[in-house]
Amino acid sequence: MINTLIPDKMGSYKEDDVIFLLRDISKYIIETKTEERESFIQGGRHYSEMLPIEYQPNEEYVSLFHKSLNEYAHRIAVAAGVVAEQIVKLKDLDHLVLVSLARAGTPIGVLIKRYIKQKYGIDVPHYSISIIRGRGIDEVAIDYIFSLHKDAQIQFIDGWTGKGAITQELENSCIQYNLTHSLSIDSSLAVLADPGHCVSIYGTREDFLIPSACLNSPVSGLVSRTVLNYDFMEKDDFHGAKFYKELYDIDLSNVYVDTISGEFPFINEEVELELSNKQEEKEPLWTGLHSVKAIQEKFNIASSHFVKPGVGETTRVLLRRVPWKILINPNFENDLTHLLILAKERNVSIEEYTDMSYSCCGIIKEL
Repeated sequence: MINTLIPDKMGSYKEDDVIFLLRDISKYIIETKTEERESFIQGGRHYSEMLPIEYQPNEEYVSLFHKSLNEYAHRIAVAAGVVAEQIVKLKDLDHLVLVSLARAGTPIGVLIKRYIKQKYGIDVPHYSISIIRGRGIDEVAIDYIFSLHKDAQIQFIDGWTGKGAITQELENSCIQYNLTHSLSIDSSLAVLADPGHCVSIYGTREDFLIPSACLNSPVSGLVSRTVLNYDFMEKDDFHGAKFYKELYDIDLSNVYVDTISGEFPFINEEVELELSNKQEEKEPLWTGLHSVKAIQEKFNIASSHFVKPGVGETTRVLLRRVPWKILINPNFENDLTHLLILAKERNVSIEEYTDMSYSCCGIIKEL
């Protein structure tokens, strides 16, 4: 397979860690104020056609990120090791290609790549590509991977699950790709945390703070969330993203992965224990969706699109959307300090709620 397209060099990670298969659209100004963007989205415009304005964290919030990173680094390292070991068991290491979903999946893909290199001495390729809800996966990026690795055994990677929308989007995209190509890709998704019980390959199903959820691009290689807007993009090209080079001074992407991968030499016994314990519950039960339906009913919410469960998704609601309220399970409040800070900053009400499989849930305001 010949692919003449070349992705733009972007991101603050080392090329040894990840290669982004994206088109840099930094020259276009498509950031939209939060309220205006929310109004467009609820009016029918697709969220991938515009970007939110990057959240600029204050000193207190950055300090909280460092504190949570130090607190959770070992726990995340163990979860990353558990995921990596499952991937190694399922795939042929000589043909394994890690494909993380930009952008929440990217730092997790870096960690899994580093774990495999340290444990097995094999430097597996790792790419980060775009998938967009309602638009599918970037098939140009998939074609590019197969042009370089014709026998690739792709393993998709993401950070966490919410309702499972991306899990389903990935499944549908792979079915479509396989129907139109002579190659076949496995749609299985590996995640660090699966509180929604949506996948079979996961590090933990606990809904705890993954510090990379706290920030946007400064912990994701200075890359924006991905964009697909044909007003200025070509249909047969890679999906796009912005490379925020101007934020180099506050970039924490490598601090994040270096801190966690520094724990890898000390986690072998815990990884083995977790792997032996998780044999009991493997298959996804989609319990998160039941929680979402219950929340919808209790709070009289018109669409499940307004309900964003789990720490990662709730953080996104506070950073990128217009929140109505945040539901918090008080049993997990110690994991949610960053959410309390963001909610206070944005004057968003917080309500205690325990009838969910998540530690928290963000509800978007219906405009």
